[in-house]
Amino acid sequence: MTASGFLEEIGDVGRDAKRGGYSRHAFDSPEQDLRAWFGERALGLGLDVDTDHNGNIWAWWGPPGPDAVVTGSHLDSVPGGGAFDGPLGVVSALAAVERLRDKGSRPGKPLAVVVFAEEEGGRFGVPCLGSRLLTGTIDADRARGLRDADGVTFAEAAGNSGFNPALIGPDPERLGLIGKFLELHVEQGRGLIDLGAPVAVGSTVIAHGRWRFSFEGQGNHAGATLIDDRADPMLPAAATVTAVRRLARAVPDARATVGRLVPTPGGTNVIASTVDLWLDARVPGTVTPALVEDIKQAAEAAAKEEGCRVTVTRESYSDDVVFDDALRRDLADRLGTPPELPTGAGHDAAILAGFVPAGMLYVRNPTGISHSPEEFAEPGDVEAGATALTDVLGHLAR
Repeated sequence: MTASGFLEEIGDVGRDAKRGGYSRHAFDSPEQDLRAWFGERALGLGLDVDTDHNGNIWAWWGPPGPDAVVTGSHLDSVPGGGAFDGPLGVVSALAAVERLRDKGSRPGKPLAVVVFAEEEGGRFGVPCLGSRLLTGTIDADRARGLRDADGVTFAEAAGNSGFNPALIGPDPERLGLIGKFLELHVEQGRGLIDLGAPVAVGSTVIAHGRWRFSFEGQGNHAGATLIDDRADPMLPAAATVTAVRRLARAVPDARATVGRLVPTPGGTNVIASTVDLWLDARVPGTVTPALVEDIKQAAEAAAKEEGCRVTVTRESYSDDVVFDDALRRDLADRLGTPPELPTGAGHDAAILAGFVPAGMLYVRNPTGISHSPEEFAEPGDVEAGATALTDVLGHLAR
């Protein structure tokens, strides 16, 4: 089956009627349906499927062993996300395995397709959670205690899905099996549009992280409380949102976003008692923490002016990642020197790059839009990506 055909099979899973697009989050019903679909499809290709204690699914062609060639991505989404971010890498990997089998290929090295859990952090707030747990780059106790919007912990959700929460954490034995890791992903920008090419090799991922700003004030009645008697946390929160744009604009190539703001209790006629907002900041090099510090100082000044308090908590952070030079050269040689692209988007491949040779392939997105229902890839480009992945996997696994 083509990669586009696999995508069509899951096209109705997790549709979000309210937001548009898809909402598929770790251990929720749509994501569980996708897990089951992946397992059935992988078994149908003759792969051996198992799930590690962090919720990552592995489908092996041949017995698991050292120096394995591993490819894959994720099946979860941001709230109201597109159809391609994550699933494109998974379905392309399945299509590549099927093509190699149909050609009679027999890999000389173990080959696996992996589906990482909670890559977007859409439910529990930390991106690339499955690969962070695998590599030990997040504390296991912290991960177990992460809560979703309903107060359910990651440990509880995992336990309800049949996992033993006590086993969540680093998995050096499984990590040690990976010889090379390659992730195919839809491009989350317009680089390939401008270059007029269907496929690119990833070069770098810029430093990025997430921070929670918690503003505390005095909840009160919207009609009975005079303006001068208020300590309204919504005001410093709003001032911080505008400061993010102003301060980021002054830093070359910075990207900083407030995409989520939650007042408590959230009533129309209520002055909020607390307001939480989440900052996503990404700047090449070592500048990201400095930009966040400037935003923090602006938030503190705004909170003080309103008689409020603010607490800033870092939820995740990753430095600049440069993908493995030898693997990038290998990819370029096999694919006829395609363009190389940096990205501001985070990926599981970037987490693994600190431990194993890792690389990425990007497929053109003609809208240049991602994390949105407008995200897209033309069927011809999808097949170009799957063909490139097939060729590269066949070469690497010889």
